[in-house]
Amino acid sequence: MRCPAKGIKSDPMANTDFFHPATIKPIRYYEKIRHYKTICLFMVTGLVFLCFSGCAPEKEEKPVIRETALTRLPLSHYPDFSDTRDKKTLTASINQSLVYFSKLPGTREFFFGRDRITNARIKASLETFNEFIEKNPDKKQINAFIQKNYAVYQSTGSNGSTRVLFTGYYEPSLEGSLVQNDEYPYPLYTAPDDLLTLDLAAFSEKFSSEPLRMARIDRQNRVVPYYSRKEINAIEDFHKRAAPLVFLKSRIDRFFLEIQGSGRVNLKQGGILRVHYHKKNGHAYRSIGKYLIENQKIPREKMSMQSIRAWLKLHPEEVESIFNYNPSFVFFKEQPNGPLGCLGVKVTPRRSIATDTALFPKGALCFIHTFIPHNTKDTDRDKWQKYSGFVLNQDTGGAIKGPGRADFFYGSGEYAEFAAGQMNHPGKLYFLVLKQDL
Repeated sequence: MRCPAKGIKSDPMANTDFFHPATIKPIRYYEKIRHYKTICLFMVTGLVFLCFSGCAPEKEEKPVIRETALTRLPLSHYPDFSDTRDKKTLTASINQSLVYFSKLPGTREFFFGRDRITNARIKASLETFNEFIEKNPDKKQINAFIQKNYAVYQSTGSNGSTRVLFTGYYEPSLEGSLVQNDEYPYPLYTAPDDLLTLDLAAFSEKFSSEPLRMARIDRQNRVVPYYSRKEINAIEDFHKRAAPLVFLKSRIDRFFLEIQGSGRVNLKQGGILRVHYHKKNGHAYRSIGKYLIENQKIPREKMSMQSIRAWLKLHPEEVESIFNYNPSFVFFKEQPNGPLGCLGVKVTPRRSIATDTALFPKGALCFIHTFIPHNTKDTDRDKWQKYSGFVLNQDTGGAIKGPGRADFFYGSGEYAEFAAGQMNHPGKLYFLVLKQDL
């Protein structure tokens, strides 16, 4: 729902974390910015390096690369493929991934650990599985079919433990207005006119792993990082750079909408405006849930989205400083048909997950083992029910990094909000693709 594609997705610690015409035009200075966009990538290379290369300390351990994020399993290590959910939702989710793969050349390759798999083969894997599922097979038939036809890869998980932390996200409903007033004071911004995307890989191969940076040009014609959350909120006329889509009643809702990446705004004027992640300011995401734990605001064992919301409402004088701890800021656009994942296709409740797409193949068929709450009163995570099922890797997020993280999409509604806010449970993650000799 953000690709981050898109947005930020669920905060791992917070879970433990239209038709509206633009009525305000950019001022003339920002008209000039458009001309700079066409030439900014050809500015002095050294200036870009000074802005973004930094002097970060070296890590003791080598970062996980996509070639080591998945391990192919022998048949003897295949999990028990048990799925009790409605097969129609699985078919619907598979069809969404097929829309994505149908737009790519058949020779495009994706990494499944050390193996490179073509788009044509992944597409065939989904089509074959879809045809089989439509026959409504039982558990024994599913396992036999997979063992015969599919190669199975497991996420190496956190520190090679195969342990994956599952959090959740959902599509929230918010209250908003097309007109700003005292009841609806908080703007939901579109992407600013002066927001630039720099492809640093064009300057040096050392930036190839993370080539894109968000920036702006200051009044001295220097390329500098874009404004932080604190800076954006302090600019009184920021609406001249980024016309608001809508105005929200709650700044807490606005902040958590950035984490979820998309949502439905119930308009005071009538109707629903669906909004979706468009761009972000480029600053690194920082978890306010982690901050609240470390500063002894909320006990770790009681951490959830709901507990964060409750704490913020009880301490309104600290809300601004808490939010500013996270310098990342998300800009939105109208999205009538959604919510969408990072593939540009709709995500399906309890059939779509978000992962680190730098490590895992987008759109691929997956299987998960974890635990989820049974209902909205099920707050004791130790008593949650076991959950396993087939899902599609259709989304990503700024907080979803590494082979030990995955975000489970719950949909919308009361249960979805509760489950996504409470979800923080370990599990296992697998990827499936047709064997090469078929």
